[in-house]
Amino acid sequence: MYIEIFILGIIILFLLNYTGRISANRFVADNEVLFQKLREDDYDFYVKAKYGDSVNPDFLFNKRVRNMLVTIVVLVCFFIGNLSYITIIFSVIGGYLIFKMDYSNLKKYYKAHLHEIDAMLPHYLKGLEILIQHYTVPVALGKSIEDAPSIFKEGLQELINEINAGNDRIDPYMNFARMYPVRDSMRMMRLLYRLSLGRQEHKQEQLLEFSKTISNLQQKAREIKYKERLEKMEGKTMHMLISTGLGVMVLLILAVLMMMNM
Repeated sequence: MYIEIFILGIIILFLLNYTGRISANRFVADNEVLFQKLREDDYDFYVKAKYGDSVNPDFLFNKRVRNMLVTIVVLVCFFIGNLSYITIIFSVIGGYLIFKMDYSNLKKYYKAHLHEIDAMLPHYLKGLEILIQHYTVPVALGKSIEDAPSIFKEGLQELINEINAGNDRIDPYMNFARMYPVRDSMRMMRLLYRLSLGRQEHKQEQLLEFSKTISNLQQKAREIKYKERLEKMEGKTMHMLISTGLGVMVLLILAVLMMMNM
């Protein structure tokens, strides 16, 4: 009986949504301020780390909210014959877990590809260093956007906008570092800020320090990449040895069994 009610409820919800009587998208849009409180601080970073500029983080977030609401409604319909505070709470928890699942997957992707994303920052900073030799830091930042990795472009534009608006404090640089919490981003942004404040006669000295730090970051990225490649090769070698050993053991067992049967 409960299964029939559940199926009927799903069909009714589908028909109402199809005819436009109810709309999950419209409900999400009307309550955007409320749902934005569920948004993780680093969600946009993880989206851009995986998809670059090809996907709008707002679109994906609204999709997450819609999936959460649909899951809650479906679970409530499933428990409609035995509805209680416990089943409602269970439905809400189920919807929230579905909501967090996408964020967890993005975070796992970032951790799995951490060295690739970390390597982007020193690569970008190396190109920026060349520009700083000929221009001031704000001008060099503006000229660097075109060739910057897509993941950093939005943060760079915000950084430049704040600087152009007259904010000569370290805050814009730290905001960029917090937006992209990769290895040593805080330290690099502090060095870049100091370089922007340095007098012309001290510029070469500060630029040398900046260059040395970038080189160290690049070296770390290379070491991590080499280590992971070595671990991967060791893993393949171990699997091959285990497979060969098991194969030899099977052959020996078969040989012994054949000799016993003779």
